[in-house]
Amino acid sequence: MEVFETEARLVEILLVEDNPGDVLLTREALKEGKVLNNLHVAHDGEEALKFLHKEDPYRDAPTPDIVLLDLNLPKVNGREVLAEVKSDPVLRRIPVVVLTTSQAEEDIIRSYDLHANCYIAKPLDLDQFITVIKTVENFWVSIVKLPNKD
Repeated sequence: MEVFETEARLVEILLVEDNPGDVLLTREALKEGKVLNNLHVAHDGEEALKFLHKEDPYRDAPTPDIVLLDLNLPKVNGREVLAEVKSDPVLRRIPVVVLTTSQAEEDIIRSYDLHANCYIAKPLDLDQFITVIKTVENFWVSIVKLPNKD
């Protein structure tokens, strides 16, 4: 398999995840990756929206290059976060990868109807989970050409 070189820049990733174990696994998988990244974590949908809209305490937060979004979140669920992101003219270009335990067809359809860029059911196996995160990173950061955030 051919490896694609990326520009040497820091990639900003927003992980919206309330499960501490999945946050840790994602952090570790991204550390092992080949792309220099800065992982920001929002533990619920409300925190994610504050981060994305640069509201207190996130006034100086960077605009993420990609969002990894769980659907089943406290306060504001992932579907609501996705709907708000994709309806905002400033935020809608940010790729949103739904990364969730749900394999329900209605969740998949609803996510795509809300313009998710892709939908991935989290594997239960630890090694497979790490492989999925590395694959997401490789595809969305190394292969795909994303628009400048300027």
